[in-house]
Amino acid sequence: MMSTGYQFSRWLAAMVVVVWMIVKPGSSQSNDSSSTVNMPIRSFCGPVDVMSPTVFFTNLNSTFVSLRKELSRKGVYFARSNNLGNADSVYGTTQCRRYLSTAKCLSCFDVGVSILTARCTTRNGAYVILDDCFIRYQNYQNYYDDPTVIEDVGVTSAGICGNQSTSEPSTFNKFMEEFLSDIRVATPRTSNFYVASTTTRSSGNATLYAIAQCIENTTQNICQNCLDTAYNNLVDCFPNTEGRAINLGCFMRYSSTPFFKDNQTIDITSFLQEESSSKLGMIVAVTVGGGIFLLILVFSLWYRLRKRSKALEEDASELQGAVNFSYKDMKLATGNFSEEYRIGRGGFGEVYKATIDNKNVVAVKKLLVRHGRARLEFNNEVKLMSSVRHRNLVRVLGWSSEGPELLLVLEYMPNGSLDKFLWGEAKGRLNWKQRFNIIFGIARGLAHLHHEFHVKIIHRDIKSANILIDDDFQPKIADFGLARLQEEGQSHVSTKFAGTLGYTAPEYATHGHLSDKVDTYSFGVVTLEIISGRRCNDVNSQRSDACYLLDDAWKFYENNMHLKIIDENLNLPESEQEHVKKIIEIALKCTQSPVSIRPTMSEVVLMISNERSLVRRN
Repeated sequence: MMSTGYQFSRWLAAMVVVVWMIVKPGSSQSNDSSSTVNMPIRSFCGPVDVMSPTVFFTNLNSTFVSLRKELSRKGVYFARSNNLGNADSVYGTTQCRRYLSTAKCLSCFDVGVSILTARCTTRNGAYVILDDCFIRYQNYQNYYDDPTVIEDVGVTSAGICGNQSTSEPSTFNKFMEEFLSDIRVATPRTSNFYVASTTTRSSGNATLYAIAQCIENTTQNICQNCLDTAYNNLVDCFPNTEGRAINLGCFMRYSSTPFFKDNQTIDITSFLQEESSSKLGMIVAVTVGGGIFLLILVFSLWYRLRKRSKALEEDASELQGAVNFSYKDMKLATGNFSEEYRIGRGGFGEVYKATIDNKNVVAVKKLLVRHGRARLEFNNEVKLMSSVRHRNLVRVLGWSSEGPELLLVLEYMPNGSLDKFLWGEAKGRLNWKQRFNIIFGIARGLAHLHHEFHVKIIHRDIKSANILIDDDFQPKIADFGLARLQEEGQSHVSTKFAGTLGYTAPEYATHGHLSDKVDTYSFGVVTLEIISGRRCNDVNSQRSDACYLLDDAWKFYENNMHLKIIDENLNLPESEQEHVKKIIEIALKCTQSPVSIRPTMSEVVLMISNERSLVRRN
């Protein structure tokens, strides 16, 4: 039996054909506001397909039904609803102009839903803006709950101008600038962030109509900033007799043709008077605040000097626990950095096996000074890792900076790097229990860097070659030369790209937006490599179309064919196949976009922990 939500959306999808037959592009609007024709001013479908279209569509239908139910209540013009079922959550918002009756509001909503249902059913978000209402849904939460976040997905703030110009341009422009400026000031001061107003020009005795409205769950400051932008966009429409400014946070419109009734206006005089009184308050505040500012400035300078002094002391103490080795001793221990001692090579140097004090086997990483970033990377790695202790992070034992090369002394990992076991000389040696433990260990190491250390450390170059394996086949994250700190409260750090393509999150590779979620993305890719035994950038030779590992994983998931991604060398029994599918799904969650819907590494550890009991004991 079909659900009510499913029937509702099917009906609306069918109705869109009728709507477009009646409401053709270019149709004029009636002077009677009660018979307003709703045309979509702007619509947008998100660029990413959802993980499970069937589940998402069911959740979307339920959200639409809830939104409509809210709008059907008398006096309700703004509604929010969500459906968090399964993995494909839906967060929806809608708002009608307050000059509408409940019936007209619902009519506009139905037209908007029919447009979205027809165009965007498999996408992870969409919106449509009409003259009388707007609807938006996404599968992530921050735009929905946080009034400081108005993400203008797919469109910048814009003005849309009519095609008919006034006969008195200069007079009209000056008159409209004052009229709309007053509305812009008054709207954020109302209780519901809405104003509808009319004014009559002395010349020609013509009446002009205008409204402004902000989304109701925002703040006064955000509403004001949004309307300032909208006002500037509308000014560009002058001397046209009609114009609209659109944004996902606010809407502004003026016209010489009535689109609401005269008795639906709001007297904005009292809201404009607040501006005058606030100016007097500002003068007093500036006078009194001047002296306070000087005191704050003096205190701030003293505090910054004290903080800088303390930071220098902390930098000096950070290296405690790591030893400053003699370059001469390290050269001797590595046979003058000979080929027979070399165990690895990276982008900025080479790694050698060495024995110190005639008993302790270590790895010596030699960074060549001629590389431009070598000294910076060396300082990064020593500072960050000499004080970090975790079973899944390679430990820095010491350093040497006195010779022609910079040397890092690290704990030695006899089994080498993970990539050797996936597609190198040890390919096929790892069973599922070992692979699962490696995945779990990498997750715990990253969670420690992101959430359990006194600062948030972003690795920036998580890949199979940078995961080392110890005697017990436990993973240790290595190579922290590209690591960066993320200050508390920052959403991301803007920086130049540095890392390895194929493992790197799109927002970082394209825009330089670095956050801990970049490591989450890379972890997801490495997990798929561990499960499949394939390199992330190897094309599947068994398919006619060129598909990389991540593309294949998503397509198999969407068709419920997870098992096709699993390494044939595993030869899994049926009892373990379901468990591997769960880990594949966790890996795919880590590679989702936008950033906000990716889990943190602490959340990943929790998800994997819940699956840990399903691993078969050998």
